Amino acid sequence: MNCRRYGSKPTIALWMLVAVADVALVVAAGGLLMVLLAVATLTVVGGGFLAARTLARREPEAAEAVVRRRA
Repeated sequence: MNCRRYGSKPTIALWMLVAVADVALVVAAGGLLMVLLAVATLTVVGGGFLAARTLARREPEAAEAVVRRRA
């Protein structure tokens, strides 16, 4: 008897189908406008987080300058 490994492709496909059905139920229960508002809010918050993270990683410009000594 052959046993499938855990996390095989049919299992993942089934859970993706369940996730899509969950999203459809949320849209039906909450209304399309509320779902679009929630997605837009998450997008703005995610973009703000990424922008803040990018700005925090930036090194000062003085550290990037190459200092050359005269011989």
